[in-house]
Amino acid sequence: MNKVIIGKLEMCDLPELSIHDLQVRVDTGAKTSSLHVDNIVQFKKAGKPWVKFDLHPDIHNVDTVVQCSSLLSDIRRIKSSFGESQERYVIQTQIKLGDMIWPIEISLTDRSDMSYLMLLGREAMGDQFLVDPSRSFILTDTE
Repeated sequence: MNKVIIGKLEMCDLPELSIHDLQVRVDTGAKTSSLHVDNIVQFKKAGKPWVKFDLHPDIHNVDTVVQCSSLLSDIRRIKSSFGESQERYVIQTQIKLGDMIWPIEISLTDRSDMSYLMLLGREAMGDQFLVDPSRSFILTDTE
């Protein structure tokens, strides 16, 4: 199988959440992908657990807010980059990276102290990619 080479940073879309051109940090050290969100609220829709949350897709303009909702996939204990274990809501949604679209799991968390709003973890990458840590935006060609 031919693997696609991606850089340490790429641009992605989360079409089911109506998010486009989101900068994502590719992190082979992270098992689970994560997304910075605010105001997470769990609710029921048609008897199933859902979450709604606010996302600020433009890191340079925090006044821009997209309100999203998704079926809740799981609530899971996940170890943060600081080594702390925390309970997080996990959703499943489509990601579009380059010409490829596939479903991934994303944990919702407060990443306000991090440089990037989203991390793409190794579970989401599966066996389809090789990461070149010396390059960025290989699929979007904006390096």
